[in-house]
Amino acid sequence: MTMFSPIRLRAAALLAGFALALSGCFMSPGKFTSELALTGPDSFTFSYEGEIFFLGLSKLAQMGAASEETFTPEACFNDETYEERECTKDELDSQRAEWDAGAAERAEKAKKDAQAMKAMMGGIDPADPKASEELVRLLERQKGWNRVVHKGDGVFEVSFATQSTLGHDFMFPLIEGFPPLNPFVQMILRDSGQARINAPGFAAQNGDNPMAGMMGGMGSLAGLAAMGAADGAGEGNAEAPAIPGVPMMEGTFTIRTAPGMRILANNTDEGPSATTNGGEELRWTISPRTTQAPTALIVTGG
Repeated sequence: MTMFSPIRLRAAALLAGFALALSGCFMSPGKFTSELALTGPDSFTFSYEGEIFFLGLSKLAQMGAASEETFTPEACFNDETYEERECTKDELDSQRAEWDAGAAERAEKAKKDAQAMKAMMGGIDPADPKASEELVRLLERQKGWNRVVHKGDGVFEVSFATQSTLGHDFMFPLIEGFPPLNPFVQMILRDSGQARINAPGFAAQNGDNPMAGMMGGMGSLAGLAAMGAADGAGEGNAEAPAIPGVPMMEGTFTIRTAPGMRILANNTDEGPSATTNGGEELRWTISPRTTQAPTALIVTGG
């Protein structure tokens, strides 16, 4: 009989996750340093220095698309011992016939996926060899993106900084034409001068992402990379990600408050510490093992 080996099942699960990620045009942090400072009752600054990975512009996405067009026989196993064996000609012919029968459906799906991806990337076609250059131009014309460099394979080195008032909510990254599906950091203002700050993009596994349930709790590309690293660790390779092309998330996220502000809640390990200007600081160290998204509730007085 034909069966999936555990390794093939794991690979299939990862590919399914990639397909979901592609449908959401996912972005993920790589190595980074980020800070949100509440500088006054009506002002704040935010910065992000480091890597951002765009799955749609990586070789991994191209490999996923190519795999849909290549016939690969499934493994065959002994009905009694369940040990893998060589497939018979009839079994291979049957698999091939089933594959050929789905050609038209796969072609139509690929066409729709390509159109959807282009629409979700602000009109940028990921299949265009100059897509990365176009994304760089798109980001550089937006306020706050002071430096954007494509390092290759969908990884961009960026320097972002902005300052504004606490008269509106805030989210990063916010890219023209892109749907705000997976923010790294968001600040939601409440009545009575309170600010709720969440960083769902700085956790490998969390329930804040709407795709998390469909991905078995892996709500981000970082989650997929972490799952791959865990698989690699089990095979004596603890340092290298098992999923090539997906950078490991590693960095720090800091929230600073001005004097007089009160931190009502947070999920840091050690709680707030005093700063030299009389305010307080919250700091999270982010890694592929981070399972809780940083969060804090602060009374700004605004």
